[in-house]
Amino acid sequence: MQIENKKVLKTDVLIIGGGTAGCYAALTIREKSDYSVIIAEKANIKRSGCLAAGVNAINAYIVKGQTPEDYVNYAKKDADNIVREDLLMTMSECLNEVTAKMEKLGLVILKDENGEYVARGNRNIKINGENMKPLLADAVEKLNDVTVINHLNITDYIVENNKILGAVGFSIEDNTAYEIRAKKVLCATGGASGLYRPNNPGFSRHKMWYSPFNTGAGYAMGIIGGAEMTTFEMRFIALRCKDTIAPTGTIAQGVGAKQINSKGEVYEDKYGLTTSERVYGTVMENLEGRGPCYLRTEGISEEQDESLKKAYLNMAPSQTLKWLESGKNPSEQNVEIEGTEPYIVGGHTASGYWVDTKRETTIHGLYAAGDVAGGCPQKYVTGAMAEGEIAAINIVDTLNKSTDEDLDEDKMADLIFKEKVKEYNDYLGRDDAVFTAEALEEAMQKVMDNYAGGISTHYQFNGKQLKLAKEKINQLISLSKDIAASDMHELMFVYELRERLTVCLSVIAHLEARKETRWHSFAENLDYPEKSDEWLKYVNSKMEDGEIKIIFRDLVGREEQYEHKN
Repeated sequence: MQIENKKVLKTDVLIIGGGTAGCYAALTIREKSDYSVIIAEKANIKRSGCLAAGVNAINAYIVKGQTPEDYVNYAKKDADNIVREDLLMTMSECLNEVTAKMEKLGLVILKDENGEYVARGNRNIKINGENMKPLLADAVEKLNDVTVINHLNITDYIVENNKILGAVGFSIEDNTAYEIRAKKVLCATGGASGLYRPNNPGFSRHKMWYSPFNTGAGYAMGIIGGAEMTTFEMRFIALRCKDTIAPTGTIAQGVGAKQINSKGEVYEDKYGLTTSERVYGTVMENLEGRGPCYLRTEGISEEQDESLKKAYLNMAPSQTLKWLESGKNPSEQNVEIEGTEPYIVGGHTASGYWVDTKRETTIHGLYAAGDVAGGCPQKYVTGAMAEGEIAAINIVDTLNKSTDEDLDEDKMADLIFKEKVKEYNDYLGRDDAVFTAEALEEAMQKVMDNYAGGISTHYQFNGKQLKLAKEKINQLISLSKDIAASDMHELMFVYELRERLTVCLSVIAHLEARKETRWHSFAENLDYPEKSDEWLKYVNSKMEDGEIKIIFRDLVGREEQYEHKN
């Protein structure tokens, strides 16, 4: 099979990824301007992204009695100071506004007898959010001059002299390659799952915390394109219900369930209550022989039983099914918990592109929003929408001031497109490959699990292990250049493997560079088991001549408004 069809499209703005941030950015661009937009979506915009299955709460909201400053303080404390306070502040100021817009689009937000939103803790409100993504998608599809191209897998940016010119990719449904020229590009592809060996093997390997279809594509394109990235060493490990990998926060916050060990002892206060400490405490209790660990639900009321079962139907029905199949309600059995494999995700931790307060990356004209944007953790769904809005407003402002296109840039983009089509056809035309993408992906997950702090090593690592991890990942990168694809769907797997391997190299480099243990489990460095004030700084990186080069940057306060100087 060979790619026979080539399409060259032009637009004012290209949005890569039709998830939460991408959709909201498109709404904002068209609300503020008449600029044309193309959304390139690998799946189908109706049910793509992390919001695909729905969610039962808005986890980032400024409830009554709280302020945006309070939210910044919470996120800063949870990440032990390694955050961009300026980014957190600009995001937090938009949280309630984007929530109100979602309600106008039809999102059901639960209210009490006084008509007030029903809060769940200090930062959350309850919703019926199973249809949240379809609501966003429907709103986008009604916009004029917004073209959604589903099943389009973008593989590479077109970058010349550190300026974004567009992107190239291919359709998964037919043998068509695309060159999309754009004046501005927003990357909203999400984070990276599947780097490490997951909790569940075989057929159930995709039962994981983060979307299995988010392969780090945006990260990889940025790394390869020369963008500066930040804080990949702050991995995210979710504490989840065992086997189902369903959220634990719904139980912990919904019914006040405490973390207990097999002896019935509450251990969460012993280790701390930040996200990473909750995981670390569970790991240590198991290592020291006091496992399994649970969320204590025994003894909750019948009303709470029903509330939990209904809540999980909105986003993780497998947990409700597990209760039903066992014949026991949550009030009759505690819920066993475990940590997941590590992920790289800027919506919960600070990993991602190094951006300014307008969410522009270090590549001119390229923006990042949502899980792919770094420095701004605990953004969740509403924070992703807020960043999409912030980026969109600046895109419109800069386009209003922009000049005509450069014809030489057209020629350069066409040349890059021609080279990429040849690369696609090389994979499609090969029939003597020794390894498959799936085999190399499993090998990659084993390497990361064993040598870069996966589940089997209790998330711990040392320098020698990381050196081996880098060596083995580079070997897999070499082998991956000779794999084959029999159709466009398999070609997508080839590039998903490339994306994950590229992100793995960055993760390894960042884990090695931060010589302390600031976040237990997230980055448990056995060579440097203590935390040090010398490491109150960002670990950033940039790929130069095929190597990941580390850059250290000073912390940015909420009033400093960091902007790129290049």
